[in-house]
Amino acid sequence: MRDPEMRRWRTLVRERAEREWRELSLDVVDELATHLADLHAAQIRRGATDDEARRRALAVLDAASFLELSKRPRACRGVGYAHDVRIAIRQLAAAPIVTAVAVLSLALGIGANTAIFSLVNSLILRSLPVKEPQRLALVTDDAAIGNDSWTYPIWQELRSRGLFENAFAWDGQQFDLADGGVKELAEGIWTTAGLFDTLGVTPMLGRGFTDADDARGGGPDGPVAVISYAFWQRRFGGAANAIGQRLTVERVPFTIVGVLPPDFFGPDVGRRIDLAIPVGTEPLIRGAESRLDERASWWLAVMVRLKPDQSIDSGTAALRAAQPAIRKTTLPSGWSQKDLDEAYLKDRFLLVPAAAGASRLRSRYQRPLLTIMIVVAFVLLIACANVANLQLARATARRHEWSVRLALGASRWRLVRLMLSESFVLSIAGAGLGFLIARWASRLLLRQLSTQTDTVFLDLSIDWRVLAFTTVVSVATALLFGGVPAHRAAGVAPMEAIKEQGRGTAETGRLSTSSALVVVQVALSLLLVVAAALFLRTFRNLTHLDLGFDPDRVLVVTIDAQRAPIPSAQRIAVFERAREAVAAVPGVQSAALSYVTPVSGHMWRTRFEVSGAVPLPEAQRGAWRNHVSPEFFGTYGQRLVAGRGFTGLDRGGAPPVAVVNQAFARLFLDGGSPIGHTLRVPQRLGLPAGPRMEIVGVVADAVYRNLRETIGPTVYTPVGQQAADFPISEFNLNVRAGAGSPVHLARSIADAVGGVDRDLALTFRPLSDQVSASIARERIVAMLSGFFGGLALLLAGLGLYGVTAYAVARRRTEIGIRMALGADPAGVVRLVLSRVSLLVGLGVLAGSAVSAWASRFVSPLLYGLEPRDPATMLMAAVVLTAVGGLAGWLPAYRASRIDPAEVLRDS
Repeated sequence: MRDPEMRRWRTLVRERAEREWRELSLDVVDELATHLADLHAAQIRRGATDDEARRRALAVLDAASFLELSKRPRACRGVGYAHDVRIAIRQLAAAPIVTAVAVLSLALGIGANTAIFSLVNSLILRSLPVKEPQRLALVTDDAAIGNDSWTYPIWQELRSRGLFENAFAWDGQQFDLADGGVKELAEGIWTTAGLFDTLGVTPMLGRGFTDADDARGGGPDGPVAVISYAFWQRRFGGAANAIGQRLTVERVPFTIVGVLPPDFFGPDVGRRIDLAIPVGTEPLIRGAESRLDERASWWLAVMVRLKPDQSIDSGTAALRAAQPAIRKTTLPSGWSQKDLDEAYLKDRFLLVPAAAGASRLRSRYQRPLLTIMIVVAFVLLIACANVANLQLARATARRHEWSVRLALGASRWRLVRLMLSESFVLSIAGAGLGFLIARWASRLLLRQLSTQTDTVFLDLSIDWRVLAFTTVVSVATALLFGGVPAHRAAGVAPMEAIKEQGRGTAETGRLSTSSALVVVQVALSLLLVVAAALFLRTFRNLTHLDLGFDPDRVLVVTIDAQRAPIPSAQRIAVFERAREAVAAVPGVQSAALSYVTPVSGHMWRTRFEVSGAVPLPEAQRGAWRNHVSPEFFGTYGQRLVAGRGFTGLDRGGAPPVAVVNQAFARLFLDGGSPIGHTLRVPQRLGLPAGPRMEIVGVVADAVYRNLRETIGPTVYTPVGQQAADFPISEFNLNVRAGAGSPVHLARSIADAVGGVDRDLALTFRPLSDQVSASIARERIVAMLSGFFGGLALLLAGLGLYGVTAYAVARRRTEIGIRMALGADPAGVVRLVLSRVSLLVGLGVLAGSAVSAWASRFVSPLLYGLEPRDPATMLMAAVVLTAVGGLAGWLPAYRASRIDPAEVLRDS
């Protein structure tokens, strides 16, 4: 009964609207029909007959004017929010292009924010998926918070004192699962048996480790391992009989006793383990080079679970009370009491919260991610300003509609609700599409964080933080871009709009609001363009940096003799035979041995005593060190500046020699020639002084550890004079290809090394990839800031275009009259562009001031330029001005083509 009645009233209203009231939008017709139907029903409830009720409703419909109608008591109940949403959807569907632009703008802004927040959440905020993570803490000291490591004897002392509810120690390690030749690497950890109890993790299948499993050499079941769920699926296809099977790890067979739950990735955030093996089995793999009894080998991280009544402060106090006894008990052999006091006791034990796990990746990417988070927040603000301007532009065409609603009895709050409903519909649509964009973008960014030898893992699954963030951003976005149009709708005067019969009015206040929004857009865009330019120039500076060596066509082959039956004293000779075999491979230009390869992340730093050196503080007498074969400098293209390089005669029994770089000469000898001077490693911490080495050559400076670091003093010593007792199990073979990519030589190199010893394990990595991986952080920051800076330019250009086009449309009659009175098209273009220039100029000035203030916060991420670099500021201003000029010229050109006769005829 209700639906036919509504249809009748809707038909009546539409007919009267077409005949008397010109044009009403469909949703206004529906609302008026609803009012009249409710009035009809209310009269019947009061006792009127159907005919009487219909006549009274028709009397309302036939009122002399909407103004008189607006003075009548409201004849219907308020409509609900669902009705508002239906009207909002209908209004947005009536302007599909504007709606699509608004939704896409919001989707990009919300999606970008959600994608970056997902990474921030996974790396910084999210707790480990374990029992009561808030009670976990890392043992460190106040000299290197969060990055400390401990010896196995120190771990044993900590565990034996029972200071905490539970504790475990671990160390990340890449394990070789191959039987020989090229390595098959798996991510893993050495761990003590307390891992499972401390974290509260129960294996999905099988069991965890017991104290017996952690015994030296393995427990009653021999060496055992626990594998991850992903590794179980990948390696064993999820078969239940994987428990009890053998897995070869570093040529040692381990029995699989458990499978970890799917959501557990290990204690290190940013790294997902494939397997865990007990620390006690470490001697089976490292043999005589085991670290378990080494009091000077710091390699284990320690995590504890606090007691229920224990806080971080009380736990730290208990740890510090036991520190003197722990330190003295674990003092490295040969260290004196002075060494103990100066280098071993001064740094106090400290507990730091570990609910979010341990992570070296976090310390590296925390600042860049937070910086990009601010960048994408500004992008969203620009998108909101854009959508607000679109909404304001549409508002003019709807003033007549709003006045009709007010005349029909709608309250101003009702109009605000309608406008906010449209804003929320747009925001929800943008958030939905943005969420899909975020899921794809966050995974893409995660792949960019990974390198060839270091796969980054982050748990990007949706949790309450991501949902809450997206919800808050969506609501805030709707209020930001919907608030101003809603306020304008509430300020409409019914009489004004009725008199104009739907024509637009010149609303200087509204126009100034749009102009202010454009100025804000331009200012924020300039800020983002400046940031993007700084990060892009930083990346360019690093990629064009003179490394001091030639990374092209060089393949780094790491030779691991850990499991080969070769005595330690004979390993250097085996490595040299492998080098000779590889040098004879067709396509190999040269091959050289080195203990350290440039930009590898590995380093060896030593303090030196230099004859005739200038006085230097103790802390400044350090230098990088590397053992290399005579072919090293030629393979890397490192130029010899003075003296000579190494030869085959520089071997054991010959006088010890060294080659230094130019930075060494500048630091130790104030730029003088170091040739003929001698150097040695002084006695320190119980170790005897090294032999005196004569400096026989000087090479050009070359990057050692990373590209950002100022090239420091470096000492090169010949491999042939390496002490026989130096514990080297891995060495690098650097191979330069004669032409083409060196990767194509990998199989031939593997065969050549295998011909020397089949038990040598190999890994391959192009040096160019190693250099590229060292600036992965800068590449990601430059890529993201460049993309979002370009997006900000696009949004600002669209906003400026929209406001200018609207202004031209509003002044169409004025422009036509000007042209009829003799104004030329060029003058019209200047008239329009003068306003554009004003908006852009104000935005550039404001943005420049904010950029100059904010740039200091990104200075740690820059390289080779100042945060307030004038050239960057000028370039950003020029680019933004050009974009603004283009955005303003298009409507200005159309304005200059207006036909005065047509305008005057229509006015």
